Amino acid sequence: MTRQFTYFPPMSENSNTEYKSSFSDAVIETLVAFANTKGGQIFIGLNDDGELVKNFVVREETVQQWLNEIKHKTQPSVIPDSELIEVGGKEIISLSIKEFPIKPVAFRGRYFKRVQNSNHQLNLREISDMHLKTFNTSWDSYATNDYKLDDISLEKVSSFIEKSNKLKESPLQDDPLTVLYKFELIKESKIVNACHLLFAKNDVFLATIELGRFSAATLIKDGLTLRSDLFAQVEDILTFIKKHINKEYIITGNPQREERWEYPLNAIREIIVNMIVHRDYMHYGDSSVKVFDNYIEFFNPGSLPQSISIEQLLSGDYTSQARNKKVSSIFKEAGVIEKYGSGIKRIQNAFLNYGLEAPVFENFQHGFRVIVSTQTVHKTVLKTVEETVEKTVEKTVEKTDEMILNLIKSDSRITTKAIQQITGLSRRGIEWQIQKLKDQKIINRIGPDKGGHWEIIKE
Repeated sequence: MTRQFTYFPPMSENSNTEYKSSFSDAVIETLVAFANTKGGQIFIGLNDDGELVKNFVVREETVQQWLNEIKHKTQPSVIPDSELIEVGGKEIISLSIKEFPIKPVAFRGRYFKRVQNSNHQLNLREISDMHLKTFNTSWDSYATNDYKLDDISLEKVSSFIEKSNKLKESPLQDDPLTVLYKFELIKESKIVNACHLLFAKNDVFLATIELGRFSAATLIKDGLTLRSDLFAQVEDILTFIKKHINKEYIITGNPQREERWEYPLNAIREIIVNMIVHRDYMHYGDSSVKVFDNYIEFFNPGSLPQSISIEQLLSGDYTSQARNKKVSSIFKEAGVIEKYGSGIKRIQNAFLNYGLEAPVFENFQHGFRVIVSTQTVHKTVLKTVEETVEKTVEKTVEKTDEMILNLIKSDSRITTKAIQQITGLSRRGIEWQIQKLKDQKIINRIGPDKGGHWEIIKE
């Protein structure tokens, strides 16, 4: 024990500081919570307000007895640093511990973490996640005793090799079994969980996804339960959604008509891939996709990590953390994932560029939910433009044509009547401005006023 005589200023308890009037099991519990979080320090001999305990006495053998008790009651065993500190002419004990490298640490079979100034017992999921993160791995990388190599389709592995080779300068030349070993999808002659999720011959019950087309919250028109492998699920979900959303054809003057779906399919696909990669496959709940008349709801077991807020997710100010590292790796190898950590931004931009409001991302119950809708963004944009118009409509004509151009940029299908209603200008004035933009070869109208769309020729 280090002997240190120092003045100890009063302070309050927080995420890494606690006071105890005497040594007890509560001290060991707090040390374990500190070890499982960011470390901390306990001052023994002070009450909850940081004041000296009158009858607290430190004997010569006291601290060594405490350390032995802590060692025998924790697993893996932890031994904190100890200091003898003088406060107001009296001696107290400081026990401090750093974040433990192998987590979680248990006290009599129970696990705790530190949250602000109190200890919280970990649930089974938190214990498992903490253990896996300690070894920089994830559940899907662990070998399973539930399934064997005979449960794996080598034809599906061959299909993966083919997809992967399209992206490689040096293609894989190995047979499917060797590839599984190379990618550590087989360890010590056992397949890992990801191997079963990705290449199972039969139904994958851990990967169940419920799909539904609803005309109301409780009225389902069509439904499908998916238990296919993860590669197949991407296409299966997308096919179900396309079956139940609208599609229109735009006459462009070209031999082939332009096809426009109700939602940007590239963004929908990105949402589906994120669902599959970040799902908590250890949770008893199923994923779901619900298609309604005006919106689609995607739900996945497994909330965002505590270290990432919704605000950080939307701004891109975070480091990507794949819940299923092996699945993520194989999806990236096959080109299903383009780039780590950029998917949310791409989804947002795709919807806005499509003229639709950005999706809603939120932690919901025991998981994560994404809601996309057919609500057009121009209603929001135009409200802003309307406010701008009130201030600028009396200014120069040049400002008016900029305003009309911005409206067309925000909604390529906007009608002349809608522009008139928003700007408050006369129909004749709108037509004059539009004709000027056409003459300057800045815009072009394709199709009639109703059903057609605008084309921006140059900025």
